[in-house]
This record gives sequence, C-alpha cells and structure tokens, in this order.
Amino acid sequence: MRHTSARRRQCTDQQDHSAQRSAPRHTVQKVQFVPVREEDSGLRLDRWFQRCHPMPTHGQLEKLLRTGQVRVEGRRARAGQRLQGGETVRIPPHPIREESLRSGKRPGQKIVVTSAQESAALRARVLYRDSRVLAIDKPAGLAVQGGSGMTSHLDAMLEALRFEATQRPRLVHRLDKDTSGVLLLARSASAAAVLAEMFRSHTVCKVYWAVVAGVPQQESGLLSVPLAKVCGRRGEQRVAMDRTTGKHAETSYRILKTAACQAAWLELKPRTGRTHQLRAHCALMGTPILGDGKYGKKPYSFLTDLTEGVPRSLHLHARALSIPTSSGGLLHISAPLPSHMAETFALLGF
Repeated sequence: MRHTSARRRQCTDQQDHSAQRSAPRHTVQKVQFVPVREEDSGLRLDRWFQRCHPMPTHGQLEKLLRTGQVRVEGRRARAGQRLQGGETVRIPPHPIREESLRSGKRPGQKIVVTSAQESAALRARVLYRDSRVLAIDKPAGLAVQGGSGMTSHLDAMLEALRFEATQRPRLVHRLDKDTSGVLLLARSASAAAVLAEMFRSHTVCKVYWAVVAGVPQQESGLLSVPLAKVCGRRGEQRVAMDRTTGKHAETSYRILKTAACQAAWLELKPRTGRTHQLRAHCALMGTPILGDGKYGKKPYSFLTDLTEGVPRSLHLHARALSIPTSSGGLLHISAPLPSHMAETFALLGF
C-alpha cells in the first residue's frame, strides 16, 4: 500500500509539473502611454489594439474600457472611437502571453505563410497601386475572408501585397467567393477610414457584368426589393425578400445584349451593399445569374439548345469601380473578364 501511495504521489507531481510547463505563460505589463502614429489616424480604438498592441481578448479590452482604465488623451474612450495621429493612449497593466510578445502576433491569430509562387500570382493581379490604395483583379473561387473550415483566403495573403508600404493592406469591402473582378484595398489605416466612409456613403460607383438565364421584360430599370438574411436548408447564409424586416436594397440594371431570347448580358449597378444583393435581385426578377446554384434553382435549364458548352461557374464580375480623388477627379479601375465568362461571351455572341 505504501509503495502504491508513493507511486500515485509521484505520478501526480509529474502531471502538475507537465501542466505548469504546458500552461501559457503571461507577463503583466506596466502602465504605458503610447502615441498614435500618423499612418494609424482614423483607425477604431479596438482595431488599433488588435494591430498595434497585443491584447488577450476583445472582452478584456471592453472591460478595461468600461472601467475607464484605457484612456485617450486622458479621457474615457469607446471601442469604436476613431483615433487621430499624435493622440496618446493610456494602456493599463494587463496580462499578455509571452509567446505573443516574442512573435508580435495577438493570441489566436494564425500566421499564414504564402508561398513565393502564390505571392507572385497575387501581385500579377494588381490593377492599380499608389501610396494610398491598391486594386486587384480577384479571381473567382478565392474567398476574401476566412470562415468555418476555410484554409485559404485573401485576407491571410495580404502581406504579399505590402510592396514598399510600412503596413500590410487592409480590406475595405468584399466580393463573394465566386465573384471575380475589382477589389479595392487600403494601404494604411487612415486610407482605410476614408475608403470605408466612401463605401458607407455610397460615393463609390460599382459596375458589375452578369450573364443571366432568360431576358428581363424591360430593357432597363431599378430593382428595389428589401432583403433579409435567412438560413438555408444546409445552414448556409442567404438572403430573401422580406418587406417587413428586410433592409432596403436597390440595384439599377440595363440589358447590354441578348442571345436568342434565352440569355442576357446585364450591366448592374448596386446603390446599396447588401449581402448577395445582385444575385438575389436577378433571381427575383426571374432571370437568375448563370452558375448560381444558391439563387437560381436550375439556371441552365432556361438555355435549352445553348446549354452545351456554357461553363458552370458563377457569371458575375465586378467590372469597374470609380472613387473620388483628393484633387476632385475620379479614379476609374476596371478588370478584364475571367476566362469562364469570356468563353460564355464567345459562345453566346456577346
């Protein structure tokens, strides 16, 4: 019995020692007064913490804000408060994981190493670049941000698009995974704040091209159908018309060309930016976008004799984008058709 008890104590001691070694080690920082850099001007306070100072969790940051321990220029602050270059942020003592201090990454953040081949391919898709903005031709099939079970997405590859900038580019809007075309990125926090406000105020003009099954009854028009997010049969996110709880959504369209009254090439201009807005509006008009299995039940069944040879990918392309410049002009950026849509254009005579 004595030998058994001794072995149990020895085993327990070994487990405690192993647990201590495997447990994350924390360091408690002293009070810091950190100046906001000019390139971070316009960044939300919570975003500034994520990118510039390791913080264990967003909940802990919110607690420090509620208790007035985090201050900006000596005053209480809010998570959504926009910072200005030169302001000083008071950061109270709080635990930081030592591995975060060594690596410079926040806890839970995955570091994705993009291969040289992937980086070169992404840089080859740059359509425009200056000191503030960068635009790429996003390929169909590449998700902009990560999700459940998603291992490859653009947000994890943005380091490859840093070029000579001091910061990695920032996303300011999104395209669906299967939508190709112009995607705008900000090259600094201040540029991201300006661009985000442009998208919120709808001062950015976006032009999409789509090939739809069938032909709209009118040559041009305005689709104004409120959309609400719903859960699909498999748990996937989608939207549907809902005149009670749906959010206002507007899309203007015009027919550019038709093919045997069975398909049409549309120019679409969204006036709002709802999830899946163009895809849902086209389906509600009775002309689903080719290749859209989510909103067009059988989008190819409309094509009858034209079905053969049409690629099955989504035929929605962010063709062009225009934004106001500081000089009072417009910056216009366009992207060429992806290969599957170019093939369909040739097949249908567009």
